[in-house]
Amino acid sequence: MRARTFDLTLLRTLVAIADTGSVTAASKRLAFSQSTISMQLKRLEAQMELRLHEREGRQVRFTADGERLLTHARRLLALNDDAWQDMQVHQVSGELKLGIPEDYASLLPSVFSYFHQLYPGVGLEVICGVSADLVERVRSGDLDLALVTRQRNSPGGEVIRREPLLWAVGLSYQPLLRDPLPLALYTRGADVFREVAEQSLQSAGRRWRVAYTSQSMTGLAPVVMAGLAIVVVTRSMLTPMLKPLDESSGLPALPSIELALHRAPHRPSEPARRLAELIHEQLADGEP
Repeated sequence: MRARTFDLTLLRTLVAIADTGSVTAASKRLAFSQSTISMQLKRLEAQMELRLHEREGRQVRFTADGERLLTHARRLLALNDDAWQDMQVHQVSGELKLGIPEDYASLLPSVFSYFHQLYPGVGLEVICGVSADLVERVRSGDLDLALVTRQRNSPGGEVIRREPLLWAVGLSYQPLLRDPLPLALYTRGADVFREVAEQSLQSAGRRWRVAYTSQSMTGLAPVVMAGLAIVVVTRSMLTPMLKPLDESSGLPALPSIELALHRAPHRPSEPARRLAELIHEQLADGEP
């Protein structure tokens, strides 16, 4: 009888659903579409000829068979990851510098963690800064990689993801949405968010005033949460304390922005190439 072998990709999907509690969250972790995650779970059930899960709204609950397989899946994946790490540890080493705006750092924790597990011999330094400045540092060779908002005056880079821009206010306190609109804006030149917001309001014939400026959402968020201003964010930058506004607010629709990965002009090092691959896998599930 021919030996039967588990598909580790399907087992990784099973574990991701168990860890996150839903197909939606698992799709974000694994950088697959929700339909792909659902299809992989069905394929695993078909191969096992067992019912492994039940739906409870958007949540997934595992059956007794699913829980039993989950235990085996975790052991098999741990062994697989250990083997990869053992084989890679002596092959990939060196220093690596990645530039990223502070507001995008929250997109990459799982990438950083997984990269360190795979390549513990690589010293990764993450530098936060303004998108335009980071692009220049990559071009000069000071940084190996930079994940930034694609700039209109210096496009370049590989588009990794597109994200819609949204107007947002504080969850508990909101300003009146009448002219002149109080805005919390990025410092001029810090990113394209300010330019996009001002152009959209001007095209809609709306008036505004600058209530607060900062180079990151860390500085803008307290003013917005206090109900003193409106801010422009990407969907991934929303926090539980921010409330997105829809078309009923009367504010003009905003376009999408592009997240681009810039690479230094010289031939990329092996660590840079591996990190770029992980970033692409993790983030390339945004708006098409």
